Amino acid sequence: MAPDSPSALPESFNITEYFLDRPAREHPDKLAISGVARAFTYGQLAELTNRVSSALLRQGFVPGARVLIALPDSAEFIAAFFGVVKIGAVAVPVNAMARAVDYEHYLKDCDARIVIVDARAWQEFASILNSCPETQIILAGNTDALADVTPRCATESAGTMRWKDWIEPASATLQVCRTKATDTAFVLYTSGSGGAPKGAVHQHKDMLATSRGFAHGVLGLHANDITFSVSKLFFAYGLGNGMYFPFSVGATTVLNPEKTKISQVIDIVTQYRPTVFFAVPTFYGALLKEAENGTRADFSSVRLAVSAGEMLPAAIFDKFRVRFGLQILDGIGSTEMLHMFLSSRPGKARAGSCGVPVPGYEAKIVDDEGREVLECEHGREHLAKHELEHGCEIGHLWVRGPSALAEYWGKPELTARTKREGNWVVTGDKFTRDAEGYYHYCGRTDDMLKIAGMWVSPMEVENALLGHPHVAEAAVVGVADANGLTYEVAYIVLAASLRGSEALAQQLCEYARANLVGYKCPREVRFCQELPKTATGKIQRFKLRGLET
Repeated sequence: MAPDSPSALPESFNITEYFLDRPAREHPDKLAISGVARAFTYGQLAELTNRVSSALLRQGFVPGARVLIALPDSAEFIAAFFGVVKIGAVAVPVNAMARAVDYEHYLKDCDARIVIVDARAWQEFASILNSCPETQIILAGNTDALADVTPRCATESAGTMRWKDWIEPASATLQVCRTKATDTAFVLYTSGSGGAPKGAVHQHKDMLATSRGFAHGVLGLHANDITFSVSKLFFAYGLGNGMYFPFSVGATTVLNPEKTKISQVIDIVTQYRPTVFFAVPTFYGALLKEAENGTRADFSSVRLAVSAGEMLPAAIFDKFRVRFGLQILDGIGSTEMLHMFLSSRPGKARAGSCGVPVPGYEAKIVDDEGREVLECEHGREHLAKHELEHGCEIGHLWVRGPSALAEYWGKPELTARTKREGNWVVTGDKFTRDAEGYYHYCGRTDDMLKIAGMWVSPMEVENALLGHPHVAEAAVVGVADANGLTYEVAYIVLAASLRGSEALAQQLCEYARANLVGYKCPREVRFCQELPKTATGKIQRFKLRGLET
C-alpha cells in the first residue's frame, strides 16, 4: 500500500475508516497485530472494532461523548480506541497501571461516561467509584479472580460489565460515522513531567498529518515493515509508533501488554524481528548496559532505531552505533503536537542533535519577547558550551504544523498561553540551532537554571556526568542558598554494585569541572537508588526540586 503524498487534508475524514477499515478491505488476511496471546489480522481487528462501536451505540452513545480507555497494549486497546472514534465519540486513552488518584483526575477532568478498564486496574478504580457513581465500567482482561473482590464487578445492573458479555451480542458490521477532519477524535493527557496532566484535544486530521510527515516522510514506512514500540500506546509517542503509523501503510505492529523489562524486550526483538524499533533514551541506555554485561541482543532485523521523550545523550548515540551498527534517529515531539516535529534523518543523524523539522512542520527559536533568535555561527559544536565565550543564545522553541492540539480540555486560559498568533505552539522547551539548521535540545523551560546570570541547561550537565563510568543516571536541579542565589545539585544513580561516598561525590564534581565551563558545574552531588519518572520514562525534576524546599 503506497502512503499518501503530503497534500491538503480532506474535509470529511474518520481515522477508523482510514487506518483500519481501509486496510481491512484491501487485505483482510494481512497480519495487523502480533506479539500478544492471539495474533489479529486486519479483518479480525476490524470486526472486533465494529463490535465495540455497536455496543456503544446500543448504550445510547452520541458523537462527542468521552470514553476513558485504561487497557494495556493489546487488540482490545486498539479496538476500543477505533471503536469509539468510528461513531464520532471521543477516545481518552490513559495508563493502565496508574493509581486511583490519577484515574479520578482523568474521569472528572474529561467527564467520561464510560470506562473500559483492564481487570488488573480494578482495585484502583473500585476505590473511586463512589465519587463517580454514574460511570459505566467495562472490565477487560482476566476477570475470573474478581468475583470475590466486590459484587459490583459481576452485575450489569450495578454499572459494570465484563468485556466479553459487552461485545458478544454486538454487531460485527457497522458503517462509519461521517465526521469532519476537524471534529474532535481523542484526548491525550500530558505525561505529568511538570505537574498535573492536562488533556490535549486532537482532531481526526491530526493522525493523518503526523503519518504523512514523520512515518512516511522521515521513516519511509512500508507494508513489509514490522514495528515495535517499547513506549506504550496510551501516550502520544507510542500511539503513533505502535498503532496508526504501521496501520497507515498496512504494516504489522508487535505489541507487548506487560510492563517493560529489558530482558523481555530483547526476547521480543529476537522472536518477532521488527524492522523499526522505537524507545526512549533511558531504555537505550539500559539496553546498552545489559549488552555490556554480556547479554546477547540481536538487532540485526532493525533498519531504523528511533528515540524521543528526552534528549538522547551523545554517549548513548555513539555506543549504540558501535555495538549495533545503527544510528539512533533522535527527535522531539509532544502530546500537544501529537508526535515528532523535529527529527534526525536516516543516515544523517548527529550525536547531540534532534535533527531538523519534519516535513509539513515549522520551528523557530525566540527570546522572552517572542523575537526570533539567530542561529549559532559555530556549526556542529556543542552550542551551549560556547554560550559564554561567543554569545550563542538559548531560546524558546515554538512550532507549528497540521497536527497541533485544538485546545486543552476545559482550560481556555492555558490554551491561549500555549497557542499564539499565526498558529504557533509554545513547546516549553529551550533550544539552540546551529548554522547548518540542526536543532539542539537544552531542556524544559521550567527546568532551566540561571547561574551567575547565565542560562544553564540541566541536561548538558547531566550528559557530562553520564560520561563517567560510575554514573548510570543523573538529574540536575537548582537550589537557592542562604542569599537566594541558585546553585546546582546533581542527583546520581550509580552503576550496579557501587555505593556512594563523599570521595566519589567529590570525584564526580571534579569530573564535571574537567568537562564543563565552571559556572555550569554542580556544587553538590547526592546519591539515590532511583530517579522519579513519569510512566513514559521522563525524569520528574519538579519532584527533586520539592525535596529541597
